[in-house]
Amino acid sequence: MPIFIELSLILVLASLLALFMRILRQPLIVGYIATGILVGPYFLNLLHSQESLELFSKIGISILLFIVGLTLNPDIVREVGKISFVTGIGQVIFTSFIGYFIIYSLGLDISGSLYTAIALTFSSTIIILKLLIDRGDAGKLYGKISIGFLLVQDLVATIILLLVTAIGSVTTLAVTVGAVTSELLYLFVYGGLVSFLLYFISKYILPKVVSFVGANQEVLFIFSIAWGLGLSSLFYVIGFSIEIGALIAGVMLAVSPFAYEISARMKPLRDFFILIFFILLGAQMVLSQFNTILLPAIILSLFVLIGNPFIVFILMNLLGYRNKTSFMAGLTVAQISEFSLILVALGFSLGHITQSVVSLVTLVGIITIACSTYLIMYADPIYFKVKGILKLLSIRKHHHREPTVGEDNPDIIIFGYDRVGHEFVSVAEKVSTNYIVVDYNPQSVKLLQAENIPFRYGDAEDIEFLQEIGFSNAKLIVSTIPEHKINLLLVKIYRKSNPKGTIVVLAHKVSDAEELYAVGASYVVMPHHLGAHHAALMIARHGFDSNGFAEERNIHLAKLSKKLHGSR
Repeated sequence: MPIFIELSLILVLASLLALFMRILRQPLIVGYIATGILVGPYFLNLLHSQESLELFSKIGISILLFIVGLTLNPDIVREVGKISFVTGIGQVIFTSFIGYFIIYSLGLDISGSLYTAIALTFSSTIIILKLLIDRGDAGKLYGKISIGFLLVQDLVATIILLLVTAIGSVTTLAVTVGAVTSELLYLFVYGGLVSFLLYFISKYILPKVVSFVGANQEVLFIFSIAWGLGLSSLFYVIGFSIEIGALIAGVMLAVSPFAYEISARMKPLRDFFILIFFILLGAQMVLSQFNTILLPAIILSLFVLIGNPFIVFILMNLLGYRNKTSFMAGLTVAQISEFSLILVALGFSLGHITQSVVSLVTLVGIITIACSTYLIMYADPIYFKVKGILKLLSIRKHHHREPTVGEDNPDIIIFGYDRVGHEFVSVAEKVSTNYIVVDYNPQSVKLLQAENIPFRYGDAEDIEFLQEIGFSNAKLIVSTIPEHKINLLLVKIYRKSNPKGTIVVLAHKVSDAEELYAVGASYVVMPHHLGAHHAALMIARHGFDSNGFAEERNIHLAKLSKKLHGSR
């Protein structure tokens, strides 16, 4: 069967199962793994071009980790640094330690138990971020803490991937300390040299290059792919894994003003390629051993669903946080992540673990991702039912005052700065300090940076980008964009999730204004009509008095001069 037809059939099945998962309100990753099981050797047996699909899989992993790297902005960790570090490291240590003895008692060997225990410690940053955004909780205290310790987990996972790569040249984990030390020394020397070079590039060269290519969206998109895959290949050549290279490529661009736009544009590409990775994982599950791995998978899933949240709850309780904050943050670690699946897949490819271990961890992933979604969606009513038990389990009964953290979700979002947006910025500063300006023009971005105005570089038509900046939760939206279809899209999206908020947009035709009002615009600004109305009022006020018009002219010139010099 040609690979084109094979891939087409697989995608058709994946889309059907994705639709079914959507109805059940489950993450699509569950549907992708289920698709792999269906097309695998135990059912339809459609997957034959495994080598080609593995190439797609590696591209998907690289893009996934590249996007994760783009989110690793150090500001988030610093904001809730202590609790994020202690909880992130503490949960990894306790989960892996307890998990190892549980897994070893279930009959796995040392290598399998070690890999599985480590895999159980990592939670999905991407899935949790999506769920927090859907709940509107990304800016709340527990959301900030969760994002912080998930990023700490990602850093730990990166180090572990480095260590696995370091011993990848041997066929067993039972290697001598000298061999591991020698391999690590080799990698750290080369890694240090490359890191020094990349630091120089990221500080002195990369910002100028990104700013230049950002002027053209297609060039920015191609550059982002080339940068991510290029560094993945570079790190692979010097002895590291492509995963580490992709993650570092993203981190180097995380502080760029174009990071949001790059991430948004890369996500559709990630979604296509990464589904191949999960389909392959599902297809490689050894269902002939299903009866053997089912009970261990259920036991380990319960440990992840109950044990991990309990560990986080206790750690946060000891640090003085309230029971609800600790409980809500704990639920975000009630599943294993893409890192977990990537880790066991890497371990299998290196010959450290058997296929049955990969199948076991994959099955745990399916169960925990599905169940934790419901736990987070219905976290508030669940807390109301268990708060009495949590009070009994809490060690520290007196809580300190919880710190307040800045909200990610702005009160005001202004689209477009280079037209008349600066007028709205001056007003926004008086109404709320929590506002941002969104612009798609690199020249406007430079101006916003120079004037120290909070901004995001991105496309107003990109729905995922709108979700990331908290578009639906904003109290006031102002669009100075002249394109009618974009304003129509903004109003429809905003009104769908925020019927009480205020959205002000521009229109140049009466028919466009009527359509915008029909879909829910709070007010439509028509510059030509307002300008004509203002001029008519002046004529009515001054009549044939040329001195009156001269006075109006001087006032207008003074305002124009102030704006011109103020924007320099």
